[in-house]
Amino acid sequence: MAESFFASLEGELIERNSFRSKVEARMAVFTWIEGWYNPRRRHSGLGYLSPMNFERSCAALFDVTDEVNAEVTRA
Repeated sequence: MAESFFASLEGELIERNSFRSKVEARMAVFTWIEGWYNPRRRHSGLGYLSPMNFERSCAALFDVTDEVNAEVTRA
């Protein structure tokens, strides 16, 4: 898994840019990870959903489950 992450980092960010300083490179890596890789990029371990979409689908599932449980409790 780590090899896949670093291959993506290298291919999608490092090889496509040149950085003037370590600070600039660090900020670019941080922005890539927090702005793209973690929230939006599709991950095979999540059924090829982005983490945001995976969390939304899980939240929607729990919302439906909560509604069903509330109906059963009232009945």
